[in-house]
Amino acid sequence: MEAWRCMRRGYGRCVVGRGRYPMLSHHQRSLGRDWTTPWENLQRCCWNRHISSCMRWPGHYSRAPYPYFSSRHFSLNWRPPCLFESRTQFQYWNWRPDNLSQTSLIHLSSSIMNSEGDEPSSKRRKHQGTIKRHWEYICSHNKENTKILGDENVDPICEDNENKFDFSVMSYNILSQNLLEDNSHLYRHCRRPLLHWSFRFPNILKEIKHYDADVLCLQEVQEDHYGTEIRPSLESLGYHCEYKNRTGRKPDGCAICFKHSKFSLLSVNPVEFYRPDVPLLDRDNVGLVLLLQPKIPSGDSPAICVANTHLLYNPRRGDIKLTQLAMLLAEISSVAHQKDGSFHPIIICGDFNSVPGSPLYSFIKDGKLNYEGLAIGKVSGQEQSSRGQRILSIPIWPPNLGISQNCVYEVQQVPKVEKTDSDPTQIQLDKTEVLETAEKLSSHLQHHFSLSSVYSHYFPDTGIPEVTTCHSRNAITVDYIFYSGEKKDVTGEPGTEVALVGGLKLLARLSLLTEEDLWTVNGLPNENNSSDHLPLLAKFRLEL
Repeated sequence: MEAWRCMRRGYGRCVVGRGRYPMLSHHQRSLGRDWTTPWENLQRCCWNRHISSCMRWPGHYSRAPYPYFSSRHFSLNWRPPCLFESRTQFQYWNWRPDNLSQTSLIHLSSSIMNSEGDEPSSKRRKHQGTIKRHWEYICSHNKENTKILGDENVDPICEDNENKFDFSVMSYNILSQNLLEDNSHLYRHCRRPLLHWSFRFPNILKEIKHYDADVLCLQEVQEDHYGTEIRPSLESLGYHCEYKNRTGRKPDGCAICFKHSKFSLLSVNPVEFYRPDVPLLDRDNVGLVLLLQPKIPSGDSPAICVANTHLLYNPRRGDIKLTQLAMLLAEISSVAHQKDGSFHPIIICGDFNSVPGSPLYSFIKDGKLNYEGLAIGKVSGQEQSSRGQRILSIPIWPPNLGISQNCVYEVQQVPKVEKTDSDPTQIQLDKTEVLETAEKLSSHLQHHFSLSSVYSHYFPDTGIPEVTTCHSRNAITVDYIFYSGEKKDVTGEPGTEVALVGGLKLLARLSLLTEEDLWTVNGLPNENNSSDHLPLLAKFRLEL
């Protein structure tokens, strides 16, 4: 085992002592890609240092992080070397170093050149290139049209109606530099210069300029970068920016930016998910809710509620994720609520750290969830192991949080008596939500919004999953844009919503990609895409 550990780090073990020394020269160990070296050089520098104990033979597991011989450099009669301390049971191999010619080359996997557990060469950069994404138009008579980015002459037109307000929304986790460095094991497939902020930020800004969205919802926005680079750059592009940093010592947060030319700001409502008086809520995630007024010539239009969040990652803490989501929905309900009991149009963006079809995702779309008997690690759909299988408690969060099972704020109800001509003793309540003992014991969650996802999450022709994030560990969908709309059929597919007066209609969305697509450009981040997430982009129409 000690020999294996030494070998993975590129070291040999001294025969007569406990010391270690490099099997390869510093230059050879520091190379950043697969390489070959003349056999005599390797023999000279490390043949007497047990190089035979860390060689592999052709056809062996391709991802094993140790040196191997290429089959083209020896005859078919060659036998593999001994990999064990005792050679007795393998004497029939009759392997000797002189079976190799002095001009043979040894192919060394790049993995031995790096730190323990480094990503194998199979996921290293295959070739350079750019990923192609196109516009998918949702309206039925325009579905066949697509727009490759860069074609500025095509624009989706679904209805010939002047009583409308069209706008676009982007949701983008831009990958905080601090988090990148703290989780560097996720980016072993990347060349190191591509991970520097000085390289990444110009790429991110280039993407934002290119897509030219009217509203930006950004996650993992590092506080110091926001103040010195991100905010000034976006303001120079005509955006107004609002930012909420994570609580505690976390250096990143969420930002919502909108164009002055399209909206005016009505209210800013930050949401902190950390509550010192609630032991369950000991995490520093945050949300941000804005109420925006569209700028139209008539001046008479409903406001739009835009929310942005980044929920807890931990796959085994579904109780915290659901509670954070309930807090966000309660704030949205408070901000978007109108006097007649209806809601302003709502758009919710963010990194929800949950996969499509999971209980948390279904709760957002369906508006209800019975979590009785639900394992805590199954809420987000990320957890594959047996860990985190404690059953969710009923209720999930304590009453002192002040949020009901309907995901609205609870307040002490004080009857308010108002005299009217029809009923002089009519009693009206400031709030409609009443705290009831029976509700606290219910395992049913619900919210009052009719929400749809902009994306379908699977390619209709193949059933292959769409991907919003891709790094060394996995490639899945965790980022979403949800929007409010009256569904006219039970499928709930994007584009099947009726755009009522004051309602939203999805016009188009920027296509997503498969995991295979992304690995053709070496995953994320890469030379042209400098986050480990893809930006999501949608075009909406507000009916006036």
